[in-house]
Parts: sequence; structure tokens; C-alpha cells
Amino acid sequence: MHFELSADQKLLKETAASFAKRQSPLTRARELRVDPRGYSRELWATLGELGWLGLAFSEAHGGLGGSFVDLSIVLEELGATLVPEPLVPSVVLAGGVVAQLASRAQLEQHLAPMIAGQRTLALAHAERDGRYDPCWITARAERRGDSYRLDGEKVFVLGGHDADALIVVARTSGAAGDRDGLTAFVAPPDTPGVQVSPIATLDGRRAAHVKLDGAELPVSSRLGDEGAAGPALMLALDRAAAAACAEGVGVTRAVLEMTAEYLRTREQFGVKIGSFQALQHRAVDMFIETELVKSASIRAAIALDAGEPTEAAWAVSLAKAQLGVGGKYVVQQAIQLHGGVGITDEHDVGLYFKRMHALMSSFGDEAHHVARVARSPLFTAGL
Repeated sequence: MHFELSADQKLLKETAASFAKRQSPLTRARELRVDPRGYSRELWATLGELGWLGLAFSEAHGGLGGSFVDLSIVLEELGATLVPEPLVPSVVLAGGVVAQLASRAQLEQHLAPMIAGQRTLALAHAERDGRYDPCWITARAERRGDSYRLDGEKVFVLGGHDADALIVVARTSGAAGDRDGLTAFVAPPDTPGVQVSPIATLDGRRAAHVKLDGAELPVSSRLGDEGAAGPALMLALDRAAAAACAEGVGVTRAVLEMTAEYLRTREQFGVKIGSFQALQHRAVDMFIETELVKSASIRAAIALDAGEPTEAAWAVSLAKAQLGVGGKYVVQQAIQLHGGVGITDEHDVGLYFKRMHALMSSFGDEAHHVARVARSPLFTAGL
């Protein structure tokens, strides 16, 4: 499998890295932890002007017609400085569902403004008892003439606290766990019967719990055919998991660089602690895990671009499981190698530690994806 970047991709990587360092340094992520929105609408518009919000959407959907690998390159560089704008929640998750299901008019109404950086979207799908099963949905949507009545509750809606529109997945038939019977709707957050309760996540970002209590939505708000949203939801979640891995690559790389610099400059007993062989060994292990996370992430992005569902799901789960192992190892070692200062809120390594743990648990944790690999027809255990 070819992992070498093209000339255009190298330029994209350099541009994204320069943008992140100039427009959103780590100090910005720290400051925005106490901001109710948690990100900047102005910078979101800038990302739209750069074309990055539409990078992986086809030209037919109003995007640039790039690849998921291209988007992963940008996400890695933005992850290196913890850029808090909701690219994964709005672009990959919600935007991915809209792109697969929406009519031409709905694309122009909802996806085009998001790609331009004028609006944000949020996908409301997860429920309290669902764990990581995308089909464990009990929220109901009942057809009543020219409208639907929605009842239920959604939890941890990433970016839902400030989204201009919620993409709500509800059940129009079947029972919790069934792959069929899921339908997606566009719900403005100010719709009567829709209650959005903002929450803070462990990494200082924002999400929401959403309660649906008799919310009435017109039939025109439905995305695609009734009961046909399941495949679109599962593909969007796989792409979001791969996006989390790409961002995780940026986190591990930044943490490795930060730790290596600390080992080179920190003195103890009159010598640089980087001269201690035991600490050198641990730094090398961090480097190895960073490279493994990176390779698995690239492979997942390539598989998603190839479009073969079984291979893509396999590669995504391998990458997410590797992030759970390697990403966790890198940030834990970084905390230990920084010593006492590493556990203080004032040191930046803690920001990366929290972000990595949020990425590890989003869209399926290590245990979930290891189990999914074991269930895959591609898994042979060497037999």
C-alpha cells in the first residue's frame, strides 16, 4: 500500500500546518475552554473560504472533489494544535449523512452553507443505552399526514450546543438494534418540542443532550426515503472514527515533540535527563507507537477512498484500536516523563492528554473496535 503523499498533498499539509500555528495556536484552545461556544464562527468561515470544509465532498455535492486522505492531512495538522472548530461533528458526521441522503434542494439548503462556513450541523443519533451500536435507537418518528412527530432523547451530540441544524436519526419502524427502520430528519434547534441542553466534554469542548418531546417536523425535513438512513449513518460513523484517528496522529506527534524537547532541556542532578538511557528507551517506544498510529490512520483513509465496505470497516477498526493502544501510551508516557509539572493544568501536555482520551472514546473505543475486527470476515487469526 502506497503511503507517499503527492506534491499537492504535501503543499496541503504545509499550508494546514502553517495555518494552525498562526491562526489557532495551543494558547487559543486553552482560552476557548471557558467560552460557551468553544470555537470561533469567524475562523469557521475562514475554513470554508479555504475550501477545507468541502475538501472530501464531491463536486456534485458542492465540494472540491478531494479524497478522504486529503481531509485526513488537514485534520492531522489541526489536531497538532488542538484546533477546536467542529470539523468532525459538522463536516464528517452530520455533513456525511446529509450528502448521502439529501435531495438536490436539501443539499443547497443545508450542505452548501455548511461547506461555505456559514452554518454548522450536528448529528443527533446516540442514545443512553446504545453504547456504540449505531442501530440502538429508540427515539420514534410517527408520520401524521404531512408531518412527523418525534419523541425520544439523544445524548452527547457533538457540536449540538451551537448547531444551526440538528440531523436527528429516529426510528420509523422496527425495534432497537434493527438495521432497518431508521430515518434522518433536519430539525432546527428552535423547533417547539426540541430541547437542547449544552454540556462540556472532558477535553473542554462542547456537546449537548437533546430531548424530543412531540416535536413536529414537516415531511420535507426528511432526508431520503423513510427507513433508509441506516447505511448512511454507519458509513458516516466509520468516516468519523477515521477522522478521529487522523486528528489523533497530530496529537501524538505534537506530544512526542513536546516530550523530546523537555528531555533535551530539563536538568536533574546536574545533567540533562535525556541522557538517561531508560528515558531514551521510553521516548523511542513513544516514537514507535506514534508511527503505528499514523500508518493505521493512513491505511483507513485509503480504504475509505477505495469504497469497498468490508475492507474499509476492517481498516477503520484496526486504526481506532491502534489509537486506543498507541495514542494512550504516548500521552501517558508524556505525563510521566514530564514529572510533577505534567499533571498540572498549567502545562500544555495535559490538554493533549484529555483530547486524546476524548478521541479514543468517540465513535467506538478500543474494546468495541477490537470486537468488530474479530467479527469481520477478513479476520482469520492467522488461520
